[in-house]
Amino acid sequence: MNEEKFIMFHNRLTKVYRHRSKQAQKQGISCYRIYDHDLPEFPVCIELYEAHIYIAEYKRNHGMDETLHGQWIKQTIEVIAAVTGIAPEKAHVKLRQRKAGRQGQYQKTDITQHEIIVQEHGLKFIVNLEDYLDTGLFLDHRITRKMVMEESAGKRVLNLFAYTGSFSVYAAAGRAAAITTVDLSHTYTQWAERNMQLNALEQPGYSFVQADVLQYIKEVPANTYDLIVMDPPTFSNSKRMDDILDIQRDHVSLVNDCLRILSPGGILYFSTNARKFMLDRDRLQTGHIKDITRATTPFDFEGKLFRWCYKLEK
Repeated sequence: MNEEKFIMFHNRLTKVYRHRSKQAQKQGISCYRIYDHDLPEFPVCIELYEAHIYIAEYKRNHGMDETLHGQWIKQTIEVIAAVTGIAPEKAHVKLRQRKAGRQGQYQKTDITQHEIIVQEHGLKFIVNLEDYLDTGLFLDHRITRKMVMEESAGKRVLNLFAYTGSFSVYAAAGRAAAITTVDLSHTYTQWAERNMQLNALEQPGYSFVQADVLQYIKEVPANTYDLIVMDPPTFSNSKRMDDILDIQRDHVSLVNDCLRILSPGGILYFSTNARKFMLDRDRLQTGHIKDITRATTPFDFEGKLFRWCYKLEK
């Protein structure tokens, strides 16, 4: 790739970084997205995690051999380091590709651990920028998490497909009376528990459950929870699940199962990353549905966020 392209990348990155860093500073945010495939020649996503940079390269046919591709990555990192002021040694690079289902999400890409602790709205979270396909903190739900915190006081909260439990930490910070954190992965339920301990928020009423969510919620008695957060994968065919999950096909039964176990007036936050998702409102057992996608889109994801978020009330 010629030098002119790297100059274009440097100029573009300088412009967006200057703008986003100012917005982040105003909001007291230290982990945010800087760049997401703005230029076709640089198909990467760049996120700042305080003193570290996370770079995810989107899989594509770049036409470069291994040596040339390595040089391209090295020069790309040098540009990012020059713009952000973060040393190249603090840059963490991943190849981002679509997985068939969720099985890849749980796999380590390396056997070592590279954990760091970052803060968001005064809460601490463990992130790992090296060993997993995802970092441990989905930055696009920053606003949604705060909304959950503000509504959690005295509530019985259920966090489904909980990943590393960030919503549970926020609910605990919001003084929830009880929190159940459920995920299929033992790795992630442990991670969620460690996040809770890190913030000194653990309580006897806060539990962590490794389970298949599709089966788990069918066994929960009616009216058990006051607030539910559900952010399922778009598709999952994990061997640990009894069924295959397809969120477009299965969201009606999932949402209705959640509504059944909510108390009257209870709230469900439901989110999905399925780009072509269509909510089947007519088959849902509530008429109180609010699309909060735009309201929960952070400044660093505007125009680049492909997910839906809904607030449903029983």
